[in-house]
Amino acid sequence: MEKERTFVMIKPDAVQRGLVGEIISRFEKKGIKIVAMKMLKVDRELAEKHYAVHKGKPFFEPTVKYITSSPVIAMVLEGYNVIEMVRSMVGKTNPQEAAAGTIRGDYGQHIGRNIIHASDGKETAEYEINLWFKQEEICDYKRIDEVWLTE
Repeated sequence: MEKERTFVMIKPDAVQRGLVGEIISRFEKKGIKIVAMKMLKVDRELAEKHYAVHKGKPFFEPTVKYITSSPVIAMVLEGYNVIEMVRSMVGKTNPQEAAAGTIRGDYGQHIGRNIIHASDGKETAEYEINLWFKQEEICDYKRIDEVWLTE
C-alpha cells in the first residue's frame, strides 16, 4: 500500500462560519497527515484555473464569484487511500443529499455553499496540488502516531 496526497480547500462559507478548526480536527483525528496548509484570498485567475473544467456551464461565474469572495484554507493531505477516504468524509456535493456525519451533511445546507472541496481522483489531486502549492511549501515529515494507524 502506497501513500498518496490529495488537495482540500475549506471554502469561504466555512471560513466565515468559523468551521475551519472543526474541519481540520476531523482530518487529524482520522489520522490523516497535513503536509501543507495556507489561508489565502483567491484571485480570479486562480479560481478560473481551479474550476476550468466547468467553464461555460451556468454555475461557473457564480462559483468563481463565491470562491473569490472571502479567504479559503488550502491544504495538502497525505495518507493511505487518502483521496477516497477524504471524499467519503466530505460527503456528496449537494449537502441536502450528504449523509449525516459527513462534513457537508453536518454543516452544509445548499449546493452553492457546500463548505469544502476535495480532489476526486489522482490526476485531479496532482493538478490541484501543483496549482495551489509550490513544491517547497509541502513538508515531508513523520507523525509520531503513524506506526499506530496501519499495519
